[in-house]
Amino acid sequence: MGIRFDSVTVAYDGNVVLDSFDLTVEPGEVMALLGPSGSGKTTALRAVAGFVRPTSGRVFLGDRDVTDLPPHRRGIGMVVQQYALFPHLRVADNVAFGLKARRAAKSEIRTRVAEALELTGMAAYARRYPRELSGGQQQRVAIARALAIRPDVLLLDEPLSALDARLRSGMLTELARLHRELPDVSILYVTHDQVEALTLADRIAVLDKARLQDVGTPPELYRAPRTEFTASFVGNANLLPVTVGERGVSFGGAEIEVATGGAVPGARATLCVRPHLVGLGGGPNQLTGTVGEIQWRGATHRLHVDVDGHRIMADLRELREPPAHGASVTLHFAAEDAVLLPLVAGDD
Repeated sequence: MGIRFDSVTVAYDGNVVLDSFDLTVEPGEVMALLGPSGSGKTTALRAVAGFVRPTSGRVFLGDRDVTDLPPHRRGIGMVVQQYALFPHLRVADNVAFGLKARRAAKSEIRTRVAEALELTGMAAYARRYPRELSGGQQQRVAIARALAIRPDVLLLDEPLSALDARLRSGMLTELARLHRELPDVSILYVTHDQVEALTLADRIAVLDKARLQDVGTPPELYRAPRTEFTASFVGNANLLPVTVGERGVSFGGAEIEVATGGAVPGARATLCVRPHLVGLGGGPNQLTGTVGEIQWRGATHRLHVDVDGHRIMADLRELREPPAHGASVTLHFAAEDAVLLPLVAGDD
């Protein structure tokens, strides 16, 4: 069962927090809603759950208009970042809660609870209380509870944000495995973490200032972003102000060969180049600047180079002898590794 937002707007006391939102999540698809705090992504998820009433527009689950239905009649599973487990109930009883609320038969409850705990790797912890579990284990129980009702739609509201980096990485792996084992469940995943979105999602919807800014597969948004906001929010990016020429663009005093896509010569635009695609030394599209900062990141060094008053980041395989602060260096990148973004009206 898919999800469809049909021009959904949500406002509180005249303050619009989600503006004319149109998006379709296909059956069995993982759609990540990615954006900064206040962008509207959680409001969109809560509109699907039934916890937020749209000011205008409609919400559909499959062919069913659920805009006016209460949450318990929508048949969805939801996991939030605070786990929301009942501390006085054992793990098995927490997982059974939704089924008992739906008055499922006792035999069915036992079967589904066992299946959900097995699916999330928590079968051995069925008799424990939440206080006896780690944060990652508690989140697995919350996911098991959502899955026990066998929802067609699963809503995940920043489910990993309360976990440390190691647990988050492990849970990402587990969520990816769950998706493979439950290919018919549509998942709407809210996050501000680009790694989570790039790792899990089939497609990503990028939101900012209450509006949908971009939507596409992770490779599409990363390799060929359509807006400056997408370029800067989905991965790190060098965004260089350029002027379109006959055979490329100019940046400062340098001529850069890049596909212009029919942009009018003389027009201003932004050139997007990912830091890991910038090389050190001679090559195509050379830019010379001064090293302002060097960051060692284990497997890589990140160089911040000042070129004509603009900082350019270069992520380089760990250098045995990195350049000194203040040294003059030459950077380069291939034409096919740069994307030209049109200047949005009002960005003068």
